[in-house]
Amino acid sequence: MKKMTYRDAIRLGMTEEMRRDDDVIFLGEDIGLYGGAFGLSEGMLDEFGEARVMDTPITEAAIVGTAVGAAATGLRPVCEMMFMDFITLGMDALVNQGAKMHYMFGGQAAVPMVLRLPAGSGSGAGAQHSQSLEAWLCHVPGLKVVTPSTPAQAKGLIKAAIRDNNPVCFIEHKMLYKMEGLVPVDDEFTIEIGKTFVERPGKDVTIVTYGTLLHKAIEAAEFLAEEGIEVEIINPVTLYPMDMKPIVESVIKTGRLIVAHEASKTGGVGGEIVARVVESEAFDYLNAPIIRLGGLDVPIPYNKELEAAVVPQRNDFVHGVYRLLNRE
Repeated sequence: MKKMTYRDAIRLGMTEEMRRDDDVIFLGEDIGLYGGAFGLSEGMLDEFGEARVMDTPITEAAIVGTAVGAAATGLRPVCEMMFMDFITLGMDALVNQGAKMHYMFGGQAAVPMVLRLPAGSGSGAGAQHSQSLEAWLCHVPGLKVVTPSTPAQAKGLIKAAIRDNNPVCFIEHKMLYKMEGLVPVDDEFTIEIGKTFVERPGKDVTIVTYGTLLHKAIEAAEFLAEEGIEVEIINPVTLYPMDMKPIVESVIKTGRLIVAHEASKTGGVGGEIVARVVESEAFDYLNAPIIRLGGLDVPIPYNKELEAAVVPQRNDFVHGVYRLLNRE
């Protein structure tokens, strides 16, 4: 184990996979000489050269389209959107081509590509550079969607995504890049896509969340623990295909559920989780209505105070737990 940042963990995972497999290539805007918009690819050009670390024109449609074509013909491209928001420009190649080729060609074609998507608010980047669009991607059959919340998860999932034979959307929250944690340095350390983790055990209320909200939920749980309230926190690091078993088991145990994400509440992944819980055996164990916490249905503001006000914060979790326990 070695202590490193979330950003360095992603770089390490990518570097290990590029050393292991010459078919892995990396393409995106300013990822070469400049080292990436967030400094994630620093040093990679020097090690792997321009043939494998390729600066592209400022055209996301071309980046994603190139990746789909390269993957279909045998390479394993990793492509970076400078901001997740810009995937809107590459959705045709991703949704209508990459996600469907394996199915439409009767399993004779594979599209082993990774789309890295820096997402989320908190950096003051404004409405066009701060969105969380994971629900769009989860709605498309043929795509896998993962979102690591810790440095160790970031390394394990980026390696698993590169090795997967399907298109994988790898969502990395920008506000986690500087977060530090212990990361396995074993070259073969991966985290299986499709797993959901219990991050904190508890018996009174279940919270299901991911990304930066995972850490806000943990802060809330630590505060509530001082009052004798035990919150169980579940982290679905794979949003699609999602492993619901730990969530259902937790709700059966606690009888109370909060589902939270930073993305707009309307049409978000949280609503799908709630629906699946209601359709499961956990429904009969619910002792209170389910609470959904999500971003307000507005563009992300530039102003720092307004930006924080439109997405869930620690106190939203605290008050949600109080409501479920009839303490306010």
